[in-house]
Parts: sequence; structure tokens; C-alpha cells
Amino acid sequence: MAATAALDRGVLLTRSLTLTASLLAAALGFIVFLQFGASDGFDAFDVLRAVLIFASTFWLAWGAFTALAGLTSRPPRVPRITGPIKARTAILVPVYNEDPVATFARIAAMDASLRATGHGDRFHFAILSDTRNDEVAARERIWFLRLLADTHGEGRIFYRRRAQNKGRKAGNIEDFIKRAGAAYSYAIILDADSLMEGATMVEMVRRMEAAPDLGLLQTLPKVIRARSRFGRIMQFAGGFYSPIFARGLAMMQGRTGPFWGHNAIVRMRAFAESCALPELSGKPPFGGHILSHDYVEAALLARAGWTVRVDDDLKGSYEEAPENIVDHAKRDRRWCQGNLQHSRLLMAPGLKPWSRFVFLQGILAYIAPVFWLAFLAASIAAPLFAPPIDYFPIESWPFPVLPVSQVSKALGLAVGIGGLLFLPKLLIVLDAALRGRTRAFGGWVRALQSTLAELLLSSITAPIFLMFQTRSVLQVLRGADGGWPAQTRGDGTLSLADAWAASHWIVTTGGVVLAAAQWLSPQLVLWLLPVALPLALAPFIISWSSRPSRSRLFSTPTERLPADVMEHQDHILARWVTFDAPLDEPLADLRPSPAA
Repeated sequence: MAATAALDRGVLLTRSLTLTASLLAAALGFIVFLQFGASDGFDAFDVLRAVLIFASTFWLAWGAFTALAGLTSRPPRVPRITGPIKARTAILVPVYNEDPVATFARIAAMDASLRATGHGDRFHFAILSDTRNDEVAARERIWFLRLLADTHGEGRIFYRRRAQNKGRKAGNIEDFIKRAGAAYSYAIILDADSLMEGATMVEMVRRMEAAPDLGLLQTLPKVIRARSRFGRIMQFAGGFYSPIFARGLAMMQGRTGPFWGHNAIVRMRAFAESCALPELSGKPPFGGHILSHDYVEAALLARAGWTVRVDDDLKGSYEEAPENIVDHAKRDRRWCQGNLQHSRLLMAPGLKPWSRFVFLQGILAYIAPVFWLAFLAASIAAPLFAPPIDYFPIESWPFPVLPVSQVSKALGLAVGIGGLLFLPKLLIVLDAALRGRTRAFGGWVRALQSTLAELLLSSITAPIFLMFQTRSVLQVLRGADGGWPAQTRGDGTLSLADAWAASHWIVTTGGVVLAAAQWLSPQLVLWLLPVALPLALAPFIISWSSRPSRSRLFSTPTERLPADVMEHQDHILARWVTFDAPLDEPLADLRPSPAA
């Protein structure tokens, strides 16, 4: 009890300090810009731009202070049990038009890793197919037979395909829980590209067993197998920065933690009793099935009194990620719609205040780019609305009164915003060097070089992401439903023509921004070049970043020393691709399992 009370006090203190510091940083930006904007005469546009600076700076400051919270705290000691595992756990693998060879090879590798722990018999795999493509579904059934033959998985590995994919992934999992959930104490929820060490799954069960109030335990998945320049940059950022940000997030969220939809374990009874999702009234994008169901399920568990926790010290949890900016933007479009849809749930009855704040954070994450774009547009248009400068404001005074230069304030504001973006990552490098964490990333020199290169490249791609996110927000606001497109896997190389087709509108926007600035606010052109040039060069940046990377930068621990489960998967894939026909058995021999 004393440890729990101390943790709750620490969480409350971290939340209070982070919120206060973020608001103070935003207020300082508001005041400084108001002084700068009023130097040539005060007008409503100055207030508008200052408000936009306040909102945007708050979001940047929140991320920066989350990292500081992660740097200044360490994971608490969590209870766990030892000895044999008695509970039975279902490992749920929802699939939707995925390549069954790659997906089932991951399952075979995880099964081998589990059996090596000596606890494999306590874990069952359930492949939950929502595939709509009949040809892909036929391949799923064939390769499922190969999976069973290779793993001797009869009675432990199950497959079923839903006739209708009502509720998408959340509905798929709900359907399994209704049919077979009572047979299991826990469920580990994965994605089709998830990979997890058997020892990690066993440890997750032990932690659940030791904490009867724990409803959901979220791991921090590391991105693996990236090949492109963009993918390896994202992989490095996820492996190097994310543990610190996740630690800060864990310290702030406490027992009302996150659920990211995969690579997590849930207590079956808690999930079944608490997480039935409503179908929102009206049509998508704001009505219908809840897209970003994971945040909502975490909030519903917390509302029912269950603890939701992220343990950032758990290793051996992996996922794959998009290999180019366009595929990333397609996935982000769905996340954008899901997060904006949460505006319908902000006032849902009984939710914890922090859960409501998490919904608000998710909304702000996608609205913030719109604020920045609106700020740029308002700054370019400001001269049209600014009052004329009066050089003789004092009657009968013969000498002109020249306005005081506000360049120092503009530079100070730019440095402050840049500091919120860059300083946390540089502090992470310093902390990693002092604690020896950089050794796994090639040493502190290589880690510093990778960080500086990542900062440069992320600054170049940031305006492109800003445009994609702004378009997503505007599409949702005008009522366009993005649906749930299948993930693009494998080689993500884009030709210049493909990149042009996806981003020609961004090039046009960059040209319009520069032309408008040259016409209305020539003094802003130089300041706008870091934003406008990446927009004008978007196809080249997108195509270049999608190509395979041969750089020694952005090295990660799993590149230098792949995990055992990764090597298992490689061996299985290498063996499977030699089969012209996976098995001779006809498809009619495959019977659906009653457990799935």
C-alpha cells in the first residue's frame, strides 16, 4: 500500500509539473510573439497568430517535458511470480489481407521461442482472419496447414476467418472473446507484423499473475527489419528515443496507462466485462465503429477500476513499420480519423479525468500541424491587415519616431521553439552515453552522429508530414471516411514518378507559399525557406528516403545482434520459400477449430 501511495504521489507530481511547465512555455511564447507582432501596430491578426503560437508551443513543450520526465525517473520495481505458470493464455493475431507466409513464419518463430521456455503448452495461438480477398484467404488456409505441420500445433494453434468483418480489428477480437474467451485467463494481442520473444510473453504472464488488479500490460515494441533510409531513421528514433519518452509517459499516466492496440497482454475477464465498444451514432468519419479502439479500451478498463500499465523495461517486443513517407501517411490517415473521432467521447460518463485528457492529447496531436500552417498563412497575410505605421504620433513634434526593432524577440522565439524540438534528443544522447546505453548503438560517437543526422532529416521531412497531416484533418472535417486500408509490407521503394503522384499537391503548396510571401511579406521569404523548400522538393525527398540505406549511421541493437526469435523467423522463411506447394492436402481437409 505504501509503495502504491508513493507511486500515485509521484504520478500526480509529474503530471502537475509537466502541465505547468508546458503552459508556462506556451504563455511565454504567446507574450513574446504578441510584443513582436505589435511592433508595427496592434491588430486582430497579431492576437490570432499569438493564440496559434500558444497552442502549437504547448504541444511541443508537452513532448519535451515528457522526455525530461523520462530522463529523471526510473521504472519502479514491479511484482512478479516465479515457478510454473498455471494460467492459459491466448495469443491473438488478427490479420487483414496480409501475406500469410510472412505472418505465419512469425507465429512459428514465436511458438518455437515459447517452447524453449518450457511453458509452451500454456500458450495457444489464434489467427483471426478478417481478410476480404478470397485469393489471399485461400493462401491463408494452405499455409496454415504448413504452420501446423512445422510446429506440431494441433490443439495449440487455431485459424478462423470471419464471414463479415464487423467492427474491424476490435470486432474481430471481440468475436473471439465471445466464442472462446472463457477458456483463457489472459490474451496477448499482436498485430500481423508483431514479433515477441517467448521469455517476454512468459514474463508478461508472471506480472499479470502477481498483480490481480492489473487489467492490461503494454510493452514498448521496437521497430525491426527496416531497410530504407526513412525506415532506418524511424527505427533508430524508436529504439533510441522512445524508451525515454515511454518512461516519462509511464510516470505521468501511472495506473491509467496507454494501450497501443498490439504487443500487450490483457486480463480476459477484465477485457470482456469492461471493453465492449459502442457503435457511434451517425456516419463515419465521426460516427460508426470506433477506429482508434485501443485508447478507448484503456479508458474503459480504467473506468472499471482496473490498472492499465506500460512497463518500458520489458524487452523482446518487436514490430515492423512503413518503409516510406507515403505508406506512413496512409496509416497516419486512419489514426487521424480515429483520434478526431474521440471528440465524441470526451464527455462519456464515468471516465477518469486522465483518460479524457489522453483523448484531448490525441486530438491536439493532429490539430497542432493545422495550427502551424494557419500561423504561417496568417503571418504571410498580416501586412494586408496591419495598420499603417505612424512615424509622427506626437502632435507638433517635428522628428519621426521610428519603431524599435523586434528582431531579437523573433530570434528568441525561434530559438525557444527549436530548443523544445532538439534539446530533449540531445539530452537523451548525453544520458545514454553516461549510462552506457550508446554501446548497443555503435558507441557514443556513432549515436551522436546518428542523432544529429536524424535531427537534420526530420527537420527536412517535417513540413511534408505537416502537409499530409493537415490534409488528413481537413478530409475528416469535411466528412471523408478513410476506412481501414490494408498495411503495405515489404519493399517500399518509390520511383520519382510514384512520389510525384503522391505529393504533387505539396509541391504546388510550396510554390504558392513562396509566391505569396514574396508578394505580401518579402521580409519573411528567408524565414520560410526551411519550410517551403522541402515542400517544393517533396517528390525527391520522398523517393530518395524510400531507397535502401547502406549508411553505417542509425545502427540499432537488433541490427548488430538480431534477437533469437528474429533468427528463428529467418530460418523458417528461408525453408518455406523453397516449397512450390506448401502441402499436398486439399483445402477441404482443413476444419475450423472450435476454440477460435
